[in-house]
Amino acid sequence: MNMSHRKRLFSALVLAALAGIAGIAAWQTLRPGDDENVIARGNGRMEATEIDIATKLGGRVAEIRVGEGEFVSPGQILARMDTRALEAESRQARAELQRMRNALQTAHAQVAQSESTKAAAEAVVHQRQAELTAARKRHERSQALVQRHSISRQQADDDLAVMQSAEAALAAARAQVAAAQAAIVAARSQVIEAQSAIDAADANVARIQADLDDSRLQADRLARVQYRVAEPGEVLAPGGKVLNLIDLTDVYMTFFLPTSQAGRVALGDDVRLVLDAAPEYVIPARVSFVASAAQFTPKTVETASERDKLMFRIRARVDPQLLKEHLEQVKTGLPGMAYLKLAPDAAWPASLQVNLPP
Repeated sequence: MNMSHRKRLFSALVLAALAGIAGIAAWQTLRPGDDENVIARGNGRMEATEIDIATKLGGRVAEIRVGEGEFVSPGQILARMDTRALEAESRQARAELQRMRNALQTAHAQVAQSESTKAAAEAVVHQRQAELTAARKRHERSQALVQRHSISRQQADDDLAVMQSAEAALAAARAQVAAAQAAIVAARSQVIEAQSAIDAADANVARIQADLDDSRLQADRLARVQYRVAEPGEVLAPGGKVLNLIDLTDVYMTFFLPTSQAGRVALGDDVRLVLDAAPEYVIPARVSFVASAAQFTPKTVETASERDKLMFRIRARVDPQLLKEHLEQVKTGLPGMAYLKLAPDAAWPASLQVNLPP
């Protein structure tokens, strides 16, 4: 074998060795890693709960006090509807309520007057009873004296007439007592009616006040204004949207995992989020939702077996207290990666240790 042939053979062996080494390196790089059984990963996007601030009643938008991108806090007035018509109704309802209260006082006064009338009638009854007793005794004496011829028959008849008159007067007095009692019952009925009218008028005042309160649109949570849907001067129907807010206390990333990994995920599991816009930071989160049914089958796959893998939706929620500490950095819509430990006892690698912006 000459020298040139040996050189060509040596070169071929070297190239074959290099190709083998490259093939091994490529296989080591491209084969599924063992860490897939420890840490799952999925693409996702930061999202947050959206709230529509809408008017309960139809009307004209009088004022909007916030602009897009502004932070709002619980109880802050965001917008106000035109309430002139409601304020007029409120004044009318309050006047009606006062009238009902006056009617109640009048009814109470009528009860007191009727009770006084009854007391006076009862006193008259006692007086007439005494007069009747005296007239009856006089009549009895007259009857005895007539039999002994001590007085005239005329005198006895007069005493009988006085007794009968006293009986009639007593009956009339008792009738007045009954009439006074009926007047008391009627007056007390008017009191109940007046109180019911007050309750109805008071409820009407409360309803109008509730409408007035609802006409001042306010935030009920820490949020950021995303859109101004309406502008001052616009007339909206009931339920018309005025603002759209993003709840800054409920921020999460939604991502998808295949069946083999999703089945090992539990609520509350630790998650690490890395956003494309800030890859140097690692944000901690926890699993707050795992879909009970598969969402879809991947369309772009390499093998038929991969086409059979169903993907489950996972949601990782960021701690609200952490969000409050970094309100200025909270952004929604940013894409990133979610990493989730499938082995609870495994440790997070150094690249996924929590690292937050100052």
